[in-house]
Amino acid sequence: MTSMPLNDRRILVTRGIAQAAKLSDGLRALGAIPVEVPVIEIRPPDSYEPLDSALRNLSSYDWLIFTSTNSVHFFGERAASLGIVAPPTGLQVAAVGAATAQAARDSGMTVDLVPETYVAESLVAALQNQIAGKRVLLARVAVARDVIPDALRASGAIVDVVDAYKNVMPETAPQQLRHAYARGLDAATFTSSSSVTHLAHAAKAAALAFPLKDVRAISIGPITTQTLRALGWPPVAEADPHDIPGLIAAVTRVLGR
Repeated sequence: MTSMPLNDRRILVTRGIAQAAKLSDGLRALGAIPVEVPVIEIRPPDSYEPLDSALRNLSSYDWLIFTSTNSVHFFGERAASLGIVAPPTGLQVAAVGAATAQAARDSGMTVDLVPETYVAESLVAALQNQIAGKRVLLARVAVARDVIPDALRASGAIVDVVDAYKNVMPETAPQQLRHAYARGLDAATFTSSSSVTHLAHAAKAAALAFPLKDVRAISIGPITTQTLRALGWPPVAEADPHDIPGLIAAVTRVLGR
């Protein structure tokens, strides 16, 4: 059998069911055994009223900002349900990360700005000198950091924030985590702050110590790293670039044989 860099390494994948494949397939291609324990389930927001109101008044905005592929998906789905098939002329679109930008393009939008690094602070830096007096719509997950809206408002922008979707922990996560940990894990991968906090909740519900003993944490980017450190589990590596291929490369650096 041909030896591969991650042969038989058991890697915890915490992404939601619909999004785990790219990471799991990439790890599997290097010989790893991806252990999927989805700790995030994507659901519609508690109310669509704020998003619907923003969509009906989309022409009043100068910029539309997306911070995840999920926000693009739910925004586009809701827009279609209201009969809105394309953004109005003059609306500029910004997306955090290549995957988010591609999702926006796939939905028929022209993306005007993608920051150099895939974090909120980089987007703010790219926009701050051209945003004064502009109206900005930020479509994002419910309960998120306020870095973008706060910084843009400080730069003179008028910012509306609407929930496009929310993250919840699946009821099955604690039992799945207990079984996965009992069979052994070499590392755990995290693609968002939510994946960290939800895994912590799942561990508590499963009566497991958190951080998971003898399991190395590997983070997709600085905000996720910050959350891991805050919860006492400093990652052994961080992806660079901050995307799924970068995360797979980080796993290989740490666990490659």
